[in-house]
Amino acid sequence: MSFSKVKSYAKINLALNVTGRLKKLHKIESIVSFINLHDLIFIKNIKNKDHKISFYGKFSKNISNNNTVKKLFQILDDIELLKNKKFNVKIKKNIPQKSGLGGGSMNAANILNFLIKKKIIKINKKKLQKICSLIGSDVILGINSKCTILKSNNDVKKFSGCPKFYTILVQPNFGCSTKIIYSGIKKLTKPKYNNPKKKMFSSKFLSNQENALEKVAFLKYPKLKSIKSYIENLKNPIFVRMTGSGSLIVAYYQSKRDSELAKVQFKRKFKNYWCNTSKTI
Repeated sequence: MSFSKVKSYAKINLALNVTGRLKKLHKIESIVSFINLHDLIFIKNIKNKDHKISFYGKFSKNISNNNTVKKLFQILDDIELLKNKKFNVKIKKNIPQKSGLGGGSMNAANILNFLIKKKIIKINKKKLQKICSLIGSDVILGINSKCTILKSNNDVKKFSGCPKFYTILVQPNFGCSTKIIYSGIKKLTKPKYNNPKKKMFSSKFLSNQENALEKVAFLKYPKLKSIKSYIENLKNPIFVRMTGSGSLIVAYYQSKRDSELAKVQFKRKFKNYWCNTSKTI
């Protein structure tokens, strides 16, 4: 049996607010899009006692043994959804780790998506949400990679045909600790996106939003603030914002040419930082 190939797209938080505290986590709301940067997942059913999970590629180093894909299969085995079927999963990692692009979470979401579409598992919406939340808070976003608004009650609303942006993605030579960033949150925001609308994906609306985690991240990692300030002066981006809890900064452009010229200029000054262009899908 040959491998099936699944593209696992990176997510970006166009805007993010922290609206409350739970026991161990925070309640957030976010406007989310996906970009054409993606990991590649190869998956096939095998006759074996255990699942085989392996990673390779540029960003495959130091992936925890307790990774999202392993967690997903453990959960599916525990609740006997796979009926003892075992899988060989190979993942080519093109998405940087600890960047705020949700690479690992999207891997788990896309494998889950694949298993549902191929009718290997049958599951209702409530159970799907529960499984996603057991793996990680942003896994639910990757179930169907469309423009998404995550409401503060953890409900998601999907939209088609949203405005497209060209982007440059910049990650310094360090990652941010999600735990440290969230633990620094002092001020909570009243929910703004509980009545999701497509116009929230417009450049006009997004320009006036923020990522509430930036303030904490910039205090903990001052280099991020100087990177953002530098990019804001490259070819007039519509806006520049950190994604997730960092450390990746995204600049949004109307034209492909501007994003490519901005990348060239950035790489000239910051030779050791990872920098790439992409486009929202």
